[in-house]
Amino acid sequence: MSRTVDAIVTDMSYTECPRWHEGRIWFSDFYTYAVYSAAEDGSDLRVEADVPQQPSGIGWLPDGRLLIVSMRDRKVLRREADGTLVTHADLSDLVGGHVNDMVVDERGRAFIGEFGFDLMGGSPLETGVLVRVDPDGTATTVADDLWFPNGAVITADETLLVCETFANRVTAFDIAADGSLTNRRVWASFGDQPTEVELESMLPQIKVASDGCCLDADGALWIADAVNGRLLRVREGGEIAEELPADSGVFACMLGGRDGRTLFISAAPDFHEDARKQAREASLRTTRVETPHAGLP
Repeated sequence: MSRTVDAIVTDMSYTECPRWHEGRIWFSDFYTYAVYSAAEDGSDLRVEADVPQQPSGIGWLPDGRLLIVSMRDRKVLRREADGTLVTHADLSDLVGGHVNDMVVDERGRAFIGEFGFDLMGGSPLETGVLVRVDPDGTATTVADDLWFPNGAVITADETLLVCETFANRVTAFDIAADGSLTNRRVWASFGDQPTEVELESMLPQIKVASDGCCLDADGALWIADAVNGRLLRVREGGEIAEELPADSGVFACMLGGRDGRTLFISAAPDFHEDARKQAREASLRTTRVETPHAGLP
């Protein structure tokens, strides 16, 4: 199926974690160190928060306050009603690398992944954890031994789906009433787990590097494939229902817009920190799809 893809926000460094919220598209830009929002067509671009230690995942508490992952100092920040940013939770003692993407449930509990190792420094892979941050800021490790836990969604029946970028899979958990995670299982598999942990030798073993993702009303996931420059619509089990090639790297996506059928796409030439810091080649793009948004975020 042929789709038209349009760039609606340009001249960014590395866009990530798009979210549709209250009639606007919100996103982080790593190396301009800010969270932005814009109208559906990319107009009326606003800086919503300056995050000097690099923003990533974003979400909202039930009372409307914004939560932002601050990657390098391993914190979750909270924007108060007057616009000031305060520390919501400090995850430094729980994680081994930069904190990264996040999904917030309807009760205000945030589930946050981490790198687990020094990705940009070229270290060999070490597995990461998922941390749950409760509305009062209490942080608890709820899952471990994950191969780069990344984009995540929560379904209507309170299933948490987590992309393991370097494991060729999406992993599912049931969210218990107390916020603990149970019944860990593979939701979608794209190939065997790599046997290598050095990045250069591991990348050829990765069939789908699932990065940011979003859920549609048919229960399928749109996934940004961070290594192969494409967006995939994936059904449970790993069937690829649609492939949308890109002329750039793609690293996150989100369904939104007035009817939930606009797919917002975070695009950049690559994910290499030194290159992205020196350029303004990243963008936020859109295309139209048939099946609307579902679940969280």
